[in-house]
Amino acid sequence: MEHRSGARDAEGDGTVVGPDPDARWLALLMHAAFFLLLGASLTRFLMRHPGEARTPWIIALSITLAVLYLLGPVLGSRPTPRRVAWLGVLVAVWMVLVVLAPSFAWCAVPLFYTGLRILPPRAALALVALLTAFVVAAQLRLATGFDPNLVLAPPAVAAVATAVFVHMQRQAVRQRDLAARQRELIDDLLRTRRELAATERREGTLAERQRLSMEIHDTLAQGLSSQQMLLQAADRTWEADPAAARRHVRTATGIAERNLAEARRFVHDLAPADLAEGGGLEAALHALAARETAQAEGALTVRCHVEGTPYAPLPDRVQSALLRIAQGALANVREHADATAAGLTLTHLGDRVVLDIGDNGRGFTPEPGAPRTTGAVRGHGLPAMRARVHQLGGTLTIESAPGEGTVLSAGIPLTTPQDPT
Repeated sequence: MEHRSGARDAEGDGTVVGPDPDARWLALLMHAAFFLLLGASLTRFLMRHPGEARTPWIIALSITLAVLYLLGPVLGSRPTPRRVAWLGVLVAVWMVLVVLAPSFAWCAVPLFYTGLRILPPRAALALVALLTAFVVAAQLRLATGFDPNLVLAPPAVAAVATAVFVHMQRQAVRQRDLAARQRELIDDLLRTRRELAATERREGTLAERQRLSMEIHDTLAQGLSSQQMLLQAADRTWEADPAAARRHVRTATGIAERNLAEARRFVHDLAPADLAEGGGLEAALHALAARETAQAEGALTVRCHVEGTPYAPLPDRVQSALLRIAQGALANVREHADATAAGLTLTHLGDRVVLDIGDNGRGFTPEPGAPRTTGAVRGHGLPAMRARVHQLGGTLTIESAPGEGTVLSAGIPLTTPQDPT
């Protein structure tokens, strides 16, 4: 019944919404059937019994019954005592009408539906039985003689109506339970995927750390240990055997050169993965934009645009720094800006390269008196961005206003002497 089956519609007729849309159509059909039967019964009475003394009472009771039926939605949809009292008054008025004019008996069918919706199961079945008895009695009063169909047909109709209603209620409950189980399964699947992804990331991080630790132990650590022993040996023999001491120093110098080569290889291996795949900074920025757009699943669209042509390939440090700045800026956009669109613009200006990252987010007001390059704005990645740009002799500027988005611009000169490493 309704008190156990879940939500009902705002009309107060008990129609289950959402998982059971068919119930709403059934409710509308029952409403229409009630007023159709009530009008047909009143018309039949007025045609067959014009001018009788009871006619005003029949008309008044018919209007009262219609008004009472219309008041049902106003009382709400829950089986409250007021709602039950309304149903009792509605049934009582109908019974008086049936006693005065048996032709109103078939208005009981919509009342079956209303009672089954409002009352608990046992009370609803008792009401159905009572209404059916009144219908049988009314039909026998209208008949000229005893007719078995008049005794058996009303109970049969009541049984069919009750069975249909109970079946629909059970189907609605099954659909809601199935939808709830599906939601739980989807939530479990998403949670499992997130946990699996986190586990894979942790395992990948641990594996990479182990690989690097083994690499460093087998190369740099061993080389430094050998250098230490050679230099200690040179120190011990410096006075007694200068030639041997110089040989130790030259050997240590050779080991240092090899270790330096290994260190450079480590630095190259730890460069951003998008750059390591080849294609340069432009390809890496396009890949970053596509990846951010895909990960946002429609919430954020990132586009990449390149202007100008570099006269020479950008140094690795410049490419790595600009890519890291783009990654950090887009992370801030994703986490703090509430933006729906962002753009990466890489501009080659001959002796200078500029990367602009703009969004249409909520923006912010910089602190009064603070320079545009301060970190008093969203995110914790700005200090790292400024440090990267400063190391390369560049500048980092930020332009923003509330409701007008933000533009972060990183400019790096290409004439800065490169790090010997």
